[in-house]
Amino acid sequence: MKDLTITTVIKVYQYDELSEADQTLVAAAMGATARSYAPYSRFSVGAAALLANGTLITGTNQENAAYPSGLCAERTALFYANSQYPDQAITTLAVAARTESDFIDMPIPPCGACRQVILETEKRYKQPIRILLYGKDEIYEMKSIGDLLPLSFDASSMD
Repeated sequence: MKDLTITTVIKVYQYDELSEADQTLVAAAMGATARSYAPYSRFSVGAAALLANGTLITGTNQENAAYPSGLCAERTALFYANSQYPDQAITTLAVAARTESDFIDMPIPPCGACRQVILETEKRYKQPIRILLYGKDEIYEMKSIGDLLPLSFDASSMD
């Protein structure tokens, strides 16, 4: 028997430590939460994707009374970007969440389904997607979805 050690490095920032470009992207994710449709959970999530050509795409969570028919903000943004700009890689994805009263204090990570879609998008464009997760107290930065999904399943797993 042997141990397999997996190390993930997550950088932690305050909002004012981010570059102007990253502040703009995080602000877009925060702003997108206002367009969320979350009448059941009352937990609004916004995502903003920066494309290689500089285009900024946003997405929001969309709930449905017939769970699990809704869709997360991350997948909404990625699917729109992939369908409308199929030749443009996504370079950075920012995610923000709020309750009815305020933005959450600590960042929330993408769910498992979103992690898998981010992985597939990285594979599609053959480059990592940098991820920024917003919380009022701190912001997490990951260089790739591999930092959140180190043992991943993709097409190469079926070879």
